Amino acid sequence: MQYGAAAEQAWYIAPAAMVAAPETAAERVERLASESAVVVFSVSSCCMCHAVKRLFCGMGVHPTVHELERALARLVGYGGPATASPPVVPVRLFCGMGVHPTAPVVPVVFIGGKLVGAMDRVMAAHINGSLVPLLKEAGALWL
Repeated sequence: MQYGAAAEQAWYIAPAAMVAAPETAAERVERLASESAVVVFSVSSCCMCHAVKRLFCGMGVHPTVHELERALARLVGYGGPATASPPVVPVRLFCGMGVHPTAPVVPVVFIGGKLVGAMDRVMAAHINGSLVPLLKEAGALWL
């Protein structure tokens, strides 16, 4: 009987230990950034976001794109009438990457799970020739 009791105790997991702690916003961004070779956090109405997505597609790279306003709309359950405005995008996570420390900068590009930065850094890497090797190393580009 002691064997059975010991076996029961060995396999018993307390319910509190089974429940995972809620994911913070920073942890979610980190997880999403590491799920694909190239990840772009974007706002659909941003011209720089559109330009960086076109740059990657023109190179034959198909990034995973997370539209921030759509993600927020799903989070808060936005689905109101067509005349209603969607909620404001909380891009506080991406503040401090640009010239002004409180100004949000989109697009935010991750390659191989590592932060590359906004449009200026992606274009600088493209111009100086370091973008293609970075994409190859991440497995996003084969040629």
